[in-house]
Amino acid sequence: MEIEFWWLLALPLFFALGWMAARIDIRHVMKESRSLPRSYLNGLNFLLNEQPDKAIDAFIEAVRIDPDTVELHFALGSLFRRRGETERAIRMHQHLVDREDLSEAQRLQALAELGQDYLKAGLLDRAEAVFLRLRKTPLDDVALRDLLEIYQQEKDWPKAIDVAKALPDHESVWWRKEMANFHCELASDALADSRLDEAEAIIETALAVNPRSVRGSLLKGDLAARRGHLDDAVAAWKRIESQDALYLSLAAERLMKAYDKMGRVADGLELLRAYLERHPSLDLLDVAFDWTLKQAGSLSAYDLVREELRRNPSVLGLDKMLEAALVAAPTELRPDIELVRQLVHSHTRRVARYRCNSCGFKARQFYWRCPACGGWETTPPRRTEEYDLVP
Repeated sequence: MEIEFWWLLALPLFFALGWMAARIDIRHVMKESRSLPRSYLNGLNFLLNEQPDKAIDAFIEAVRIDPDTVELHFALGSLFRRRGETERAIRMHQHLVDREDLSEAQRLQALAELGQDYLKAGLLDRAEAVFLRLRKTPLDDVALRDLLEIYQQEKDWPKAIDVAKALPDHESVWWRKEMANFHCELASDALADSRLDEAEAIIETALAVNPRSVRGSLLKGDLAARRGHLDDAVAAWKRIESQDALYLSLAAERLMKAYDKMGRVADGLELLRAYLERHPSLDLLDVAFDWTLKQAGSLSAYDLVREELRRNPSVLGLDKMLEAALVAAPTELRPDIELVRQLVHSHTRRVARYRCNSCGFKARQFYWRCPACGGWETTPPRRTEEYDLVP
């Protein structure tokens, strides 16, 4: 390949143009850096060194020197909110909202930040008013999600359902679980007030939204049991195995009470044992143990737990076995067994907790909605010990 002579002349020219462009960029950057208040740069430095208190002081000084710096106001307001100083954050963002020299995009951003301040401060009515102002704007999606959080905190389920329907992806699988739970909350209230026909309609809506809603099947069984249709109740609760077998333990006590009313306790216990073989669960074992102890005696309860321990060793199972052994043991051995059981029981209190799969929050009781992160059905009825034993 031959090299044209003019290429050799062009190389120095290209080099010179590149050098000039770099010099212009460097001068521009240096000019901008000189125009920034030094306290702003100090604030960034404090942030990088994880010193938020000093960063806030530096940014306050920068805002005092240059009040027109909108970005500094946003940064400072966010820092106040993160530190829990919601009153100062509200004042900062309210000042931005009231300024007449902001662009429409900046004003909307300031409104969104103000709504977050109110939400963090627990002023839900004010936060709702702000996010309603953001509806039908470029920040409509943000407003909808924050409104959904507000209505869930307020337990205003009709409004939560309306907002969830307005979300752009409400038809996707992403929101089915949440919307089904909103309907289930309404159905639970209707059941509690003995509005059975209304509860039935809401439950059917929940199952139509999410056919795999375990909570919907539980409530459907509860409704049938309230009406005295025990066979229908048992059928609804049995359906949970095909929806999510982890939640069978929530139906176990309901099933046994229904079988007891029908005079078929033995059939109920046989069903629970079959569930235990297919879907090992400490909570399921707990219910099966109590009913076996009550109906068949301590020896049968002891055998039940012993078989389960051989298949799935657990400290909680050992605690149950010691409870059965204590009842069946001779009088002279009971103090020793009780001592061992107390030692084991003190340990089970640490592992007999439910854990949120989303945020790791642990609680002694089961929640449909995690109190920490707000996720629905993120805390299955599975004890923490089972997470350690089962992959």
